[in-house]
Amino acid sequence: MTGSKKVAKKKPASKPAAKMKAVVKAKNPKPVPRRPIAHAGIPASLVPLKARIRSIPNYPKPGIVFRDITTLLQDAFGFRKLVDDLVQPHAGSRIDAVAGIEARGFIIGGAVAHQLSVGFIPVRKKGKLPWETIGVDYELEYGRDRIEIHKDAVTKGQSVLLVDDLIATGGTAIAAITLLRQAGANIVGCSFVIDLPDLGGRKRIEKLGVNVQTLVEFDGE
Repeated sequence: MTGSKKVAKKKPASKPAAKMKAVVKAKNPKPVPRRPIAHAGIPASLVPLKARIRSIPNYPKPGIVFRDITTLLQDAFGFRKLVDDLVQPHAGSRIDAVAGIEARGFIIGGAVAHQLSVGFIPVRKKGKLPWETIGVDYELEYGRDRIEIHKDAVTKGQSVLLVDDLIATGGTAIAAITLLRQAGANIVGCSFVIDLPDLGGRKRIEKLGVNVQTLVEFDGE
């Protein structure tokens, strides 16, 4: 009597399991490394900050060239370099808080405060803050304006770094320095992205005994 051998059949792969693997793979795609934005074919690391700033003629009025930093802020590499360059001179110094002037000073000052691991003080226009405030009036080309901070924004003796995007005539920055000093702050310095040296703001601030840091300069207004 001839014996017969039974051949074991392989079980087909479960279709639902195969589908599940495909779904899991689709949900966890391999991350794509980010590349810095290239400027006219030049690697981002070689492009200076000044070249990342857009100049808009006749804005906000005829004869004025507006220096627009939004093109710098939207450039990830440029924004990071901007913040690093503003922070680096203060490494190891005592800074208790960063004050930023409305509105672009909020963006830059907030990032600088984060890097320095300190708090942030918003310096706002009149009527914008929700609690009790103290303020300072200052002269504009065509009238007066007022900036304010909360009454409890500064602790007496705090070392504060003032940050804004641009220094022109220096009127707003000087008002902010005056206000912060009245609140009891020790102003350790002022940091700006752009200086318009022809308008003399930097010299006016330095006459108050405050060190000024700027990253780029543009001639004229």
